[in-house]
Amino acid sequence: MNKSRLEAFSDGVLAIIITIMVLEMKVPHGSDWDQLKELIPVGISYLISFTCVGIYWGNHHHLLHTIRKVNSKIILANLHLLFWLSLIPFASGWMGENHFAPNPVALYAIIFCMCGIAYAILQKIIFNAVNDESELKQALEKQKGKVLFSTICSFSAVIVAYLNPFVSLFLVLAQSVIWLIPDKNIERALSD
Repeated sequence: MNKSRLEAFSDGVLAIIITIMVLEMKVPHGSDWDQLKELIPVGISYLISFTCVGIYWGNHHHLLHTIRKVNSKIILANLHLLFWLSLIPFASGWMGENHFAPNPVALYAIIFCMCGIAYAILQKIIFNAVNDESELKQALEKQKGKVLFSTICSFSAVIVAYLNPFVSLFLVLAQSVIWLIPDKNIERALSD
């Protein structure tokens, strides 16, 4: 199967996820600036979620450029990732509406743990689909450190949510931000 259908479907799902998140921000009934203060937690939640989903989109796009064709394993792993990403608007909305209470923040961190696991599975399946010992395979191998750091941050964020929800959110954001710039090794390998 050609990968363009998988890319188009994934891009569409991610666009819908971001749209749902922004629709969770309800318009105030009045016109005073003070009424916007009530939206600050929801706005912060949206900003964090938008950033994280955007980073996933960029890296997902980058990762899919490493393959020419997709197989059923890649399709299923991609759907697995999209499933967990699609839960972010719910957790983000719950977290913002409840002013970063421990349970909503813990659920948010759990969802990001699962997103990280799903992304790692997709990456591993794509790694196995690369048939040779090329520079590309070596570049994918070099990302193991980022994957380990992300996993530690995500799992820690779940526990820390009950001690300090804001530190938990920082950990979720930190595990995403290290992926902000796609791996230059992959870009070099693809340019050969």
